[in-house]
Amino acid sequence: MKSWIAFSSIFIKDMHTYYFKPPNISWGIIFPLAWTGMFFIRSGLGLESVLELLPGVMTISILFGTTSLLSVTLTFERRKRSFDRLLLAPISLELLMLAKTSGAILFGIVNAFVPIVIAAFLTDISGIAWHLVVPAIILIGIVSTFLGLFISVSASEVFEAQTFSNFFRFPMMFLCGLFVPILSLPIFVRWLSYILPVTYGVDILHGAIKGEHILSFTLDFIIIGIFCIVLFLLSLRNVKHRWIM
Repeated sequence: MKSWIAFSSIFIKDMHTYYFKPPNISWGIIFPLAWTGMFFIRSGLGLESVLELLPGVMTISILFGTTSLLSVTLTFERRKRSFDRLLLAPISLELLMLAKTSGAILFGIVNAFVPIVIAAFLTDISGIAWHLVVPAIILIGIVSTFLGLFISVSASEVFEAQTFSNFFRFPMMFLCGLFVPILSLPIFVRWLSYILPVTYGVDILHGAIKGEHILSFTLDFIIIGIFCIVLFLLSLRNVKHRWIM
């Protein structure tokens, strides 16, 4: 019981302290929508292309929202030594890191539904397979958050974490099939798409929204689930070696 009280206290504290701060709003919501609007206007596509862009907009909303949040919260608390005090809480390190990342996961999931709401006013979204979209959004939120966690524990300053995050985020915008189909990429860079975890979540969204996907849904879910586990375990290892030992 004490562990879950500590978990909820950490979660609520992070919500109150860090959520909806200007950096997170700009990177998590405004930037993805502005970037997509620029792409939409530049391409000259009509409203019929809204569903074509929706998987990409949803994904970058999650990706930028979660990684921005983690790079601020964890790195800032580590620098101010407040994270050290959390280690004294009656909670395991695994549950502590889940408490610290749960807020970012929730923030990413909320971000994903912002473009969906906008799309509902612009086009018909009744044909979307929600039983695939919802778990895909959750898994993309989890894997993006754990990627942000892995990056954050490798940095000592907030600006370093943001820089490292951009090193992963911007290539993902072009390599993971968000707006450019993976099969249209040059063969010599296509293999990079399949070592990036977001690729498999995007493939699910494309299949659920447009009916076009490369791999089977089962394989996509399995692979992105494996990425979630591996990134979390690697992050725990880094925390133990860099922040505790």
